[in-house]
Amino acid sequence: MGSFKRVAVICGLSAVFVSAAQAEDWKVAKEEQGIKVSLSEVSGSDYKAYQGVTVIKAPLARIRALQEDVAGACAWIHECKSQKLLKHEGDQSWTYTQFNTPWPVTPRDSIIHVTTVQGADGSLMRTLEGVPAYLPEEKGYVRVAAVDGFWKLVPKGDSTEVTYQVHTEPGGSVPAMVANKFVVDAPFNTLKALKRVRRSLDRYSSLVSMLPAICIGFHGLFAG
Repeated sequence: MGSFKRVAVICGLSAVFVSAAQAEDWKVAKEEQGIKVSLSEVSGSDYKAYQGVTVIKAPLARIRALQEDVAGACAWIHECKSQKLLKHEGDQSWTYTQFNTPWPVTPRDSIIHVTTVQGADGSLMRTLEGVPAYLPEEKGYVRVAAVDGFWKLVPKGDSTEVTYQVHTEPGGSVPAMVANKFVVDAPFNTLKALKRVRRSLDRYSSLVSMLPAICIGFHGLFAG
């Protein structure tokens, strides 16, 4: 790795840890189904940061592949309506997402700059930075004003520890009741759905692996 790239990676990781340091006083808000959700106040913001942590029984490469299917990932991201990849360049990508919101909140959309760093220990860090001005605003949506967070995947034997931490400034007006519910539901439902999708893929893979034997069985049945 060239010296410039090493500096860029170090600076990128430093930015993640500085951001995390702004949300230090984590309090557990929900712990169910192997998923722990914690919240923290963020200085200067009306909205709390959220952190979801779970262990998924799947290799890191499989979780990484699910994340990198940008359009498909909308199926397990909380309240995602649609999502697409805008640009991919080396270890960086830019994504556009539209979100459903409860009445009377206007639907939101966001543009995220994602930087991926592979750790020497096999871990994977994806930093998430909102870039709201990357594209003109869409009619009928309020652009999320700021996003600051990360995904961290750490291999644990045949499983992967997944941490999803984010602080957002949703833009416009959001009732406190809606905001307080969202910061718990977003990490919990996202990680719960990610675990469910992984299990579905496992069942599909098992079925595919059985097809040759099933086909041979049917062939023998009709040949008899």
